[in-house]
Amino acid sequence: MRTQTRQGLRSSTRQQDGRRRRTVSAAAALAIGVMTPGVLSAPQASAARQDSVQRSLNALVRDDGMPAALASVQDRNGRTRTYTAGVGDLATGAPVPVDGQVRIGSNTKTFVAVVVLQLVAERRVDLDASVDTYLPGLVRGERIDGRRITVRHLLQQTSGLPNYSDYLGDDVRYYAPRELLATALRHPADFAPGTSWKYSNTNYVLAGLIVQKVTGRPLAEEIDRRVVRPAGLRHTYFPAPGDASIREPHPHGYYRESADTPPRDITEIDPSWGWAAGQLVSTGSDLNRFFSALLAGRLLPSAQLAQMRSTVPAEATFGPGARYGLGLVSRPLPCGGLSWGHGGSFPGYETRGGATDDGRAANVAVTMQLTDEAGRRNLERAVDTALCR
Repeated sequence: MRTQTRQGLRSSTRQQDGRRRRTVSAAAALAIGVMTPGVLSAPQASAARQDSVQRSLNALVRDDGMPAALASVQDRNGRTRTYTAGVGDLATGAPVPVDGQVRIGSNTKTFVAVVVLQLVAERRVDLDASVDTYLPGLVRGERIDGRRITVRHLLQQTSGLPNYSDYLGDDVRYYAPRELLATALRHPADFAPGTSWKYSNTNYVLAGLIVQKVTGRPLAEEIDRRVVRPAGLRHTYFPAPGDASIREPHPHGYYRESADTPPRDITEIDPSWGWAAGQLVSTGSDLNRFFSALLAGRLLPSAQLAQMRSTVPAEATFGPGARYGLGLVSRPLPCGGLSWGHGGSFPGYETRGGATDDGRAANVAVTMQLTDEAGRRNLERAVDTALCR
């Protein structure tokens, strides 16, 4: 999300998940000292020479000041290589876990969109039905009326709903989904539904609430049942309420108030403020597997996948040539063609990635949110390098 910390949930690519400055300062109470240059680790089972992906990760650590960078790259034949650079824990100097788990922020939105579109295929949800059809009377505010906002508007970020993560307070605590929605509804709409495009995490909180209302089951269970297990994702999960940890080997995530302050370890943080907009934990390889399965038609019928890939311009958030579908972003590749993915930002982590129709996939993560355009572009270029080798 593009605003950083809490607001970092916002966009996926430069995004992307949020700038929650006050929350981070409260959550990251322990400074760990000045960041020192990390040891650059070679790709798993690699030759002595560094390839272009490794050089890209090295540059993210060396030039952009990331504590660590890690990547997973899948070729057209399904072969995967993993890479790391930097240090996994600045306090101990521990290495970066290969294909370690990270908080994937707004990539969560694509998972939620897949669940909604599966319900569309089952005729339990109608993309062009109003939010009020499923959540009657819930969405009201200044120039906001749930009778005029459709499910499609939510998934495509064309509802005009204000972004709740721009308005969260100082508390680092559990947030219920309806509390997040209430925060947004205290502010006026940005535009009339369907008349423009603007990234808002509020859209996906509502999409998650619709999933729960229609299925009668928690969103986390529906994501696991409908997406995680069918796609064979062994390292992806939706943290339970109150779970601030990351289960499996992972690099620590950091926050830096300014260039003159030391990075703070904010690995353990309550992720509930992201909920359906950005709460998932995963790995690069699992994200590659997910997006590849999605594009190959293994998670959605062809009609719903076509709807998902029907896009509108989204350059303001995702960069030149980017377009937004239903929870899915397309970006032009420098070597030709498109990559499809989302990306995410969450306090301590930033991820970018994509997959192509011919079977290539790549995901790159760094362990500190990027606050400047140059750093975000460098991360995106690392993904392009991996996809275009």
